[in-house]
Amino acid sequence: MSHGKPDHETLDPAADHKPIDYPRPDGEVTFDLMSSVFLSNTNHDEDQPVHLKVADLELQKSSELGTYGGPSAYYCPAGVYEWVEAAEGKAAGMTFRINAQNCVHCKTCDIKDPNQNIDWTAPLGGEGPVYVNM
Repeated sequence: MSHGKPDHETLDPAADHKPIDYPRPDGEVTFDLMSSVFLSNTNHDEDQPVHLKVADLELQKSSELGTYGGPSAYYCPAGVYEWVEAAEGKAAGMTFRINAQNCVHCKTCDIKDPNQNIDWTAPLGGEGPVYVNM
């Protein structure tokens, strides 16, 4: 089925929209992120190479954060991506953090990133979620 253009081309600049205020999880219909990732039984070795790569961190900051408002922090169902204040002693501003150990291998980042700047590859050893138990 074709929708006319790739999904990553459907994003609008953040300035064109009002921010969404997401309510806290209620534990009945909506659940917190870490509990949901735990239920996926995701398994990544602590020392395995990161399977999520950002080609150009400056482009990620100027466009994905600057233009689009950091949608990666919202479209990733496992909270793998987040924009955080830079640590003391580093350049001021926001830093792009990747929590690859939470990845549930949905490949949303590979599809939705507005600049196609995030590259998802299969993790070393085929680790990841155990969906049969969900």
